[in-house]
Amino acid sequence: MLEEKNNFKYYDIITGLFVSVLIISNIASAKVARIGVFNFDGGTILFPISYIFGDILTEVYGYAKSRRIIWTGFFCLILMALTLAAVQYLPAAKDWANQSAYETILGFVPRLVLASITAYWLGEFTNSFVLAKMKVWTGGKHLWTRTIGSTIFGEAVDTLVFSLIAFYGTMPFSAVANLMGTIYVFKVLFEVVATPLTYKVVSFLKREEGMDVYDKNTNFNPFNLKQPVK
Repeated sequence: MLEEKNNFKYYDIITGLFVSVLIISNIASAKVARIGVFNFDGGTILFPISYIFGDILTEVYGYAKSRRIIWTGFFCLILMALTLAAVQYLPAAKDWANQSAYETILGFVPRLVLASITAYWLGEFTNSFVLAKMKVWTGGKHLWTRTIGSTIFGEAVDTLVFSLIAFYGTMPFSAVANLMGTIYVFKVLFEVVATPLTYKVVSFLKREEGMDVYDKNTNFNPFNLKQPVK
């Protein structure tokens, strides 16, 4: 049977929330905050939730369904970047005095946009792939091992790629390393703390959707966007 997205009760809701988290996180990342000796971009507060969504999607609906949402988020990020850039370069109204403020906060910076989109794409696919493989290896047992394990790999790729593309050569390497370490540790700890909630959401969705996909014969090519046939 060919499973369409509208046969599910919550797939569309999760898709909307996932994309919203991505967009809000990217806008919030314009600010670099500091707590104690740790520096981190504002998006760090919310972005780890996208990996929880990724875990839930892959665990319940399978890699193929998760892959489509990852691509949806990817194109939404590109659309956001292009829209903000277009607005930035439009002539400002004569009585509007906030052009410089707009450029400072929402201005199009090609290097940062490339870093964000590339890191997201590589990190999310790494996360989904690792979780799907671990689910088969563990026979569906010990959910915490794959939610945390996949996050360890996915966030490592995401943080490394983003930090190197966005900041390498613009600040001392020690500062870049501090930023990477802080963001990475926070994201992984966030996943650990959120594990009980992840368990509840996964259990609820599996029960309500009647889904519990094992990717034993899945094509893991990230560019294959065909709907899976069950």
